Amino acid sequence: MATLPVEKMRELERRFSEIEARMAEGPAADVYVKLASEYSELQPVVTKIRQYDKAQGELADIEALLSDKSTDREMRDLAEMEKPEIEERIEALEQEMQILLLPKDAADEKSAILEIRAGTGGSEAALFAGDLFRMYERYAADKGWKVEVLSASEGDAGGYKEIIATVTGRGVFSKLKFESGVHRVQRVPDTETQGRIHTSAATVAVLPEAEDIDIEIRNEDIRIDTMRSSGAGGQHVNTTDSAVRITHLPSGIVVTSSEKSQHQNRAKAMQVLRSRLYDMERQKADSERSASRKSQVGSGDRSERIRTYNFPQGRVTDHRINLTLYKIDRMMMGEIDEVVDALLADYQADQLAQLGEQRG
Repeated sequence: MATLPVEKMRELERRFSEIEARMAEGPAADVYVKLASEYSELQPVVTKIRQYDKAQGELADIEALLSDKSTDREMRDLAEMEKPEIEERIEALEQEMQILLLPKDAADEKSAILEIRAGTGGSEAALFAGDLFRMYERYAADKGWKVEVLSASEGDAGGYKEIIATVTGRGVFSKLKFESGVHRVQRVPDTETQGRIHTSAATVAVLPEAEDIDIEIRNEDIRIDTMRSSGAGGQHVNTTDSAVRITHLPSGIVVTSSEKSQHQNRAKAMQVLRSRLYDMERQKADSERSASRKSQVGSGDRSERIRTYNFPQGRVTDHRINLTLYKIDRMMMGEIDEVVDALLADYQADQLAQLGEQRG
């Protein structure tokens, strides 16, 4: 059976009871919202802790009956029948709680910035970048998240050379963070007359949306240029004379935004810049932490080929976990939960293995 951190479990129970009591007092609205958010985060794990404690109590009662020589035969037989079922339940609860008690990524509950760029493959790569964006858009809609395009550069034959959007909702980053990397597509383009399969690629980056408290940007560290927006326009692009380009001088990061309002442009460009700087800090911290060991799924290496979409064979393969699914049409319609969940499970298994090594 697993070794659970009992002190941490009791501390979580104490904190949960404290939050319940404070919420019952009817605090100010802003305080209540913060408490309610923490309450909903703690509730699943505290529920499991209480189920585990109850099962442990039942097992103790059974073992007391079995060790008592005065217990009659009928009661002893009943106790011996119940004991394996309770032990099995305890083992299942221990496994669930191990995952619930894993160290949380501070960015998991955040919204995200989604960036998709066409890679090798010309017009076909831009079309595929558009397909990927619509896949994530549909997935987000199914989750009740809001998608807002910040900037887009359309491809010559459709799709996008680049598209950047915010995906707003609770826990967005925890679901999408493993999507960062190179996505490769193999299919016959509409323009291909001889039926040859072409290979092209698009790069996806998912950044946790940073707030003012996460990253401070000094005025003297940025240069803001206003320019005329260019491009053919289209569904997600507004023609404007007030496009904004912000350059972060220390890092060299450049962000542009082309909305109708210059004020909106500046705000949105700063939003993306803040998230890129926050992501850069996280990547640096991750590299330092995992210099000796790098999690295969959680490395976030955006030059790494992570997934192949083979349309003629109807299959999608995630190379990090060797998962192949023959449901490409459904996945492109936004049904990507099976891959997302498998990547998360693999990451959690890796975390558990690392914890086991540390304890060992």
